[in-house]
Amino acid sequence: MSDIFRELLKKVGSGNHTGENLTRAEAATATSMMLLGEPTPAQIGAFLIAHRIKRPTGEELAGMLDAYDQIGPKLQPIASPQPIIVLGIPYDGRTRTAPISPIIALLLAAAGQPVVMHGGDRLPTKYGIPLVEVWQGIGVDWTKLPLETTQQVFEQTGVGFVYTPRHFPLTKRIWEYRDQLGKRPPFATMELIWCPYAGDAHIVGGFVHPPTEAMFQAAFAQRGVTKFTTVKGLEGSCDLPRDRTAIIGLSVLDHTQTIAPIERLHLVAREYGFSSKNVPLLGIEELMAQMQEVLQGIPSELMQTALWNGGFYLWRSGICDSLRSGIAKAEELLVKGAVAAKLQQITQVVHNLSPVHNSKLLTVEN
Repeated sequence: MSDIFRELLKKVGSGNHTGENLTRAEAATATSMMLLGEPTPAQIGAFLIAHRIKRPTGEELAGMLDAYDQIGPKLQPIASPQPIIVLGIPYDGRTRTAPISPIIALLLAAAGQPVVMHGGDRLPTKYGIPLVEVWQGIGVDWTKLPLETTQQVFEQTGVGFVYTPRHFPLTKRIWEYRDQLGKRPPFATMELIWCPYAGDAHIVGGFVHPPTEAMFQAAFAQRGVTKFTTVKGLEGSCDLPRDRTAIIGLSVLDHTQTIAPIERLHLVAREYGFSSKNVPLLGIEELMAQMQEVLQGIPSELMQTALWNGGFYLWRSGICDSLRSGIAKAEELLVKGAVAAKLQQITQVVHNLSPVHNSKLLTVEN
């Protein structure tokens, strides 16, 4: 048993009248201890559920991110004229609406905007389709690459994926507790704004509930993050909805406030010529068929989602000077095959750098 951790547990688990929030340093300590397995299972389980019931603060999220920075993996800086975009998407996947973010990552990279994504396998509590399965479905398997190889892919193609089961296996312990508890702990919130990149980054975090966005802002202010975007997206992702107004927060440079200020943006898809409905998720095979049509530039409902999101992120990254020009640029990149070519490049680079391919080359040479 850890006496230090017990004191931290007492602070978050003492109820409405006597409970206390953790300081940033205390949250970092608690996170590090849980990742390293220093408390007992009873202590960790109690902490996670107590912290969820209490609700985390932005300062606590900042401390949790400090621990991830200290212990976790990071892709190293690459040459880029603008900050790398890091897409923060719920690790427990999608169950209702078709995801589009891998296509958007390819589109941005094809336009010269590098992107980093991160996530794991099917995870609680939703056990939805995770990012890695979508990538595998379109031909890129990130799961077998060590971090050093992922770094090479990132440098050569502008797209990187930090696969936590391989690159940050210490997090597996937390996921096991999450499964047993049946509820998302604050780690699930913190992961949405985690930045596994050591250079200049623009963090995009999806959220569902407005208080989560406020926590993001407080954590960003604590950590001095000034380049970020918050998106009330589909199932808490960074994917802009089409069936309702997209509520977005754009970072405003200001170091004087305890809550990082935002400029509020409301976008309505139908005002830009798109239908007002999201594409339902009918299964992984159906999704892959739809994505292949998008990659071929074939008009479809998912193509509308790709143009809507692609246009926004091309504008937000500074590549295009307006949302409408971003949408036009996204259509050009898809229809003329630049996005498909980027996917082919990544697939080839991953194949050439994969351990199996390299071992075969060594065998042939010997």
